[in-house]
Amino acid sequence: MTTTMQPKPTIKRGNVALVLFPNSDLSSAKTRPALILQADNLQTGLPQIIVAMVTSQMFRAGHPSRVTILLNSLEGQQSGLLTDSVVMTDNLATIALSAIYRVIGSLPTPDIDEALRHTLSL
Repeated sequence: MTTTMQPKPTIKRGNVALVLFPNSDLSSAKTRPALILQADNLQTGLPQIIVAMVTSQMFRAGHPSRVTILLNSLEGQQSGLLTDSVVMTDNLATIALSAIYRVIGSLPTPDIDEALRHTLSL
């Protein structure tokens, strides 16, 4: 019996994916949603990608570096998220491509871009 490996789905900027996201102490990690931030076709030659943490802890909302995603909005419905959430562009990580489990949805990037400009003072 021959088994074929499924190709890894194409990961694009703006995708929401379930990933193994490192904790700030870098000694542990947990599976959570994250937003793919890295430019498409960056071609660094490294098997890694830059992501932003997504949290359901709504008390973290309200900062210019964070974008609130409500499930009852069009963005929320396209995100694949299960609860109202906050994209935290002030909590970024570079993860291995192998730490991406699957894409669950997508988010438009204009609000994300504005939050990133605030985070990085661009």
